[in-house]
Amino acid sequence: MALYQRHEAREWAHAHLKGVANVVIPSFTADLKGLNEQGIRHDIRHEIALGFSGTLLVSEVAMSLAEYEQFFQWSNDEAKGKLQLIHHASFNTLEENIEAAKIAERQGAALILLSYPANFYAATSQDIYDYTKAFCDATSLGVMLFQVPHWGFDRVHPSDIDAALIRRLLDDCPNICALKAEGGMPSIMGWVEAYRLFSKEVVVTMPLEQFALALGQLVPIQFIGTSDTEYYGGMIPRIFKLMQEHKYDEATALYWQINPARKARAAANAYSAQAQFLNRMLWKYEGWLNGFNGGPLRQPTMRINEGTMNSLRQALVKSGITPTDLPNGDFFTGRHPVATVS
Repeated sequence: MALYQRHEAREWAHAHLKGVANVVIPSFTADLKGLNEQGIRHDIRHEIALGFSGTLLVSEVAMSLAEYEQFFQWSNDEAKGKLQLIHHASFNTLEENIEAAKIAERQGAALILLSYPANFYAATSQDIYDYTKAFCDATSLGVMLFQVPHWGFDRVHPSDIDAALIRRLLDDCPNICALKAEGGMPSIMGWVEAYRLFSKEVVVTMPLEQFALALGQLVPIQFIGTSDTEYYGGMIPRIFKLMQEHKYDEATALYWQINPARKARAAANAYSAQAQFLNRMLWKYEGWLNGFNGGPLRQPTMRINEGTMNSLRQALVKSGITPTDLPNGDFFTGRHPVATVS
């Protein structure tokens, strides 16, 4: 059941899109022929226990639309309204993404994060506008516009989605209710411009905790999401809460405490500026270190090696966060292994 009417999306977002949202990557059976219900339900419960307000249900893995619907259904059933579920519009084509959005509407999504397909080559602002508007017009859910270098839109404008285009989209798509502003990264000017121009209309989020937890001490930030903050366990929701309470000295002390882990995570993810793609196996391992299910992923997938795993593990210890004592090999099995589809 929808939480709001389409024309109420922005009002809903300002009132309810708060806290920290991370990601849940689906768990699979050992033979990779189906989804692992136990692993998925475990991860949703763990999200709630760690204090996250919401999570992206990642679709950017090798899975069918039918499997994604099952993933969403189990997640929604397990969340029981305690966690905002964010649909990941990251399928192969506009048509497939619209079909997936209908699934999200049926299965309890609170919001959509809009991605753009790998084969979508936008040569002009009009191309980006046409795709975005067609998608937004086809769903009743609120949409979070995602301004980031991954799409290759810097060929059109160095901020990836320029302010004039965002203005046009906000005027023409009333269900765009949030803006995930990573345009022009590693510069934060894309976020600054978006916040300055649009934060009174839509929720403007900086999903990268290393920036958000600093900027939020200068200007109000009500929501951080979505990114792999599960690597730090429940630390980012904890720091965010302190920031909301204006306990900036305590928040800053914890910010610096986890800097070894932050640096290790940055090193492990350094490839992404060239690959324009996120290593979901690496992200799943990050979560596994702090109690998430882990488990195998289907090919094609990027890989993770022993050196990177040990670096991420040791950096948590240096940051005062106790990772699992299970050996790295157990990650590929998962905490709740299921042999095959029942």
